[in-house]
Amino acid sequence: MRQVSCRLARDQRGATIIEFAIVAPVMMTLLMGLGDLLYQAYLQSILDGAMQKAGRDSALELNVTNGDALDDKVETMVKNIAKNAEFTSQRRSYSSFALVKPENFTDGNGNGTRDAGECYDDVNGNKQWDADPGRASQGGANDVTKYTMSVTYPRIFPVARMFGWSAKAQISATTLLKNQPYKTQTIATIKQVCT
Repeated sequence: MRQVSCRLARDQRGATIIEFAIVAPVMMTLLMGLGDLLYQAYLQSILDGAMQKAGRDSALELNVTNGDALDDKVETMVKNIAKNAEFTSQRRSYSSFALVKPENFTDGNGNGTRDAGECYDDVNGNKQWDADPGRASQGGANDVTKYTMSVTYPRIFPVARMFGWSAKAQISATTLLKNQPYKTQTIATIKQVCT
């Protein structure tokens, strides 16, 4: 009996299959996670390129009112890779690059927040302080347009669900371009409001 157990202890046959059974699930999980990340990076690069092209096209005079058609082109390029993707787009226009930020305000009490009674520059003329004073449009001649597209798509591997994450992932791209000067730009006077 002792000889049999010594012989079994030295026997290496079948060890490889047991090691593979231990390592394979971890290796497959890592490979699927890496595949998911690479897919997201590829999809992001497709979206970035499509957004740059659509942004340049939308800055031309003949496309100023064609925003939906340009959105469709971006969606078509991304849907070639992510079939069941959902899209959300937004265009905000500003008179200049310097105005693509929250409206300036005088912080009287030094708390870093605009409080009632503190003066602010009403960039968009809506008589209230805005963290984003852009107008929801492509804008006009010489305006700056901030074009954003968000894409929600189903993950291609189930690894995320194993960790309790969502089965869908989201990416977005933003481009900031100046419209062509095809006519005289209309610039509203910025008024300081103290209410």
